Amino acid sequence: MTLEPPIEAFLTFLAVERGLAASTVEAYARDLAGLVETAGPAGPGELDAELVRRHLERMQARGCAAPTRTRALSAIAQLARWLRAQGLLAGDPLESIVRPRERRRVPHVLAHAEVEALLEAPDTATELGVRDRAILETLYAAGLRVSELVNLRLAGLQLEQHACRVDGKGRRQRLAPLGEPAVAWLQRWLGEVRPRWTAHGESDAVFVSRRGGGVTRQAIWYRIRHHARQAGIRQRITPHGLRHSFATHLLEGGADLRVLQEMLGHADIGTTEIYTHVSRERLREVVERAHPRGAGR
Repeated sequence: MTLEPPIEAFLTFLAVERGLAASTVEAYARDLAGLVETAGPAGPGELDAELVRRHLERMQARGCAAPTRTRALSAIAQLARWLRAQGLLAGDPLESIVRPRERRRVPHVLAHAEVEALLEAPDTATELGVRDRAILETLYAAGLRVSELVNLRLAGLQLEQHACRVDGKGRRQRLAPLGEPAVAWLQRWLGEVRPRWTAHGESDAVFVSRRGGGVTRQAIWYRIRHHARQAGIRQRITPHGLRHSFATHLLEGGADLRVLQEMLGHADIGTTEIYTHVSRERLREVVERAHPRGAGR
């Protein structure tokens, strides 16, 4: 018996029953393909600790960094959990495995002034500028992932309630807040510009291109980098950078961690807790720069 058939069934389960995005399923497939390669042509009778340990050692020998090995281990853990649920695996092959040690990466966060400069960078005397301003305001106001923004639909907007319905990871829906500025720019985009851009085609996407089709992730990345340069922001900015900034600024303003977890659509509060590290790091930087006995003095 080889691992390929159960892995194929597992990937089908992720796509069909859990409803994961195609890109996520492909990432699982790539990680698990490495496990099959380590197992060799004959393949093991079942997934066991020896195979997992050998696979991690092989990855390390090939120069794979700790985060890459951790991601592969996570994919194997999900596979093992599914195999146990199907009655195809008796024990936990990861129970005795030592996790790769990695330094937790703290996401870069924009200062409040940088966010304001970025939001004001689009030339709103142009139609493109109005759309881009609405995109930036929505990303920051609701803390959306770029995929969630791309998939935002007109039916999901609840502008009178200052909210929008978001389809997050794993088909988890949530109601995301929209502040007054975001609502105002969305109303201008929807009322003045979008109808002209969709005059020759129908689309239910909130944000569209000049041709009327839904805007792409790549286009949003490009526009954000363009406006960051216009705003004089030197570091590389991504859509996720605005999400990080949204979360950190809320936490610094006193938001409860559980509330933040709900707003971000995190399944695990451990993912949300990284923002407490960001806040502490920012506090340290402020003290070092401004305190009379700080390191910057």
